[in-house]
Amino acid sequence: MSVELQLDRSGLIPAIVQDADSGQVLMLGYVSPGSLRRTLEGGTVWFYSRSRQELWHKGDVSGSFLHVNSMEADCDSDTLLLKVKPDGPVCHTGSQGCFFTPVDRMPAVREHEMGSGILEALFAVVQDRQRDPPEDSYTAKLLASGVGRVAQKVIEEAGESAIAAVEGHREELAGEVADLFYHTMVLLAAAGATPADVWRVLQERRSGQG
Repeated sequence: MSVELQLDRSGLIPAIVQDADSGQVLMLGYVSPGSLRRTLEGGTVWFYSRSRQELWHKGDVSGSFLHVNSMEADCDSDTLLLKVKPDGPVCHTGSQGCFFTPVDRMPAVREHEMGSGILEALFAVVQDRQRDPPEDSYTAKLLASGVGRVAQKVIEEAGESAIAAVEGHREELAGEVADLFYHTMVLLAAAGATPADVWRVLQERRSGQG
């Protein structure tokens, strides 16, 4: 059955992982189109790490791979349910599942400080093109041309953004800055960095300013 999934602002979709035999909810992860493709093709679960901003194959480190028994989308097509057969404990703590801490009163809440969701979604696409480059993809061709060429494009787009601002072309400026953001995301990927590295520096600087 064909389904059109609804991604969130970061280009991801939450995936609830349930034990196919016991029905126990084991964990919640997030998948990108790239990790979903690998899951469907290989039969074991791949996620997208929001903190590291990269794909990760569940079980590569722990040896506890999640073998997919079935996959379903909810009624709004914005959440997935993966019924799996795990090779061992799923949680990094050694527990069978990740849900074991009771919440019986209002807990302390910690803000998740990251950058703009659209930039993270864009970076996820860039990484996908980097790992599986389609023949007709501009992003893949740009990445293949090397860091130097990508850096040159960033310089060009920065100059065009500055000119549009100086000349008072507001609408043109938005387009030029969008191009600059895009090429900056490609440059980060080409250099082996991530937007999270940038957000971390900005957060440290903001904290230092009081």
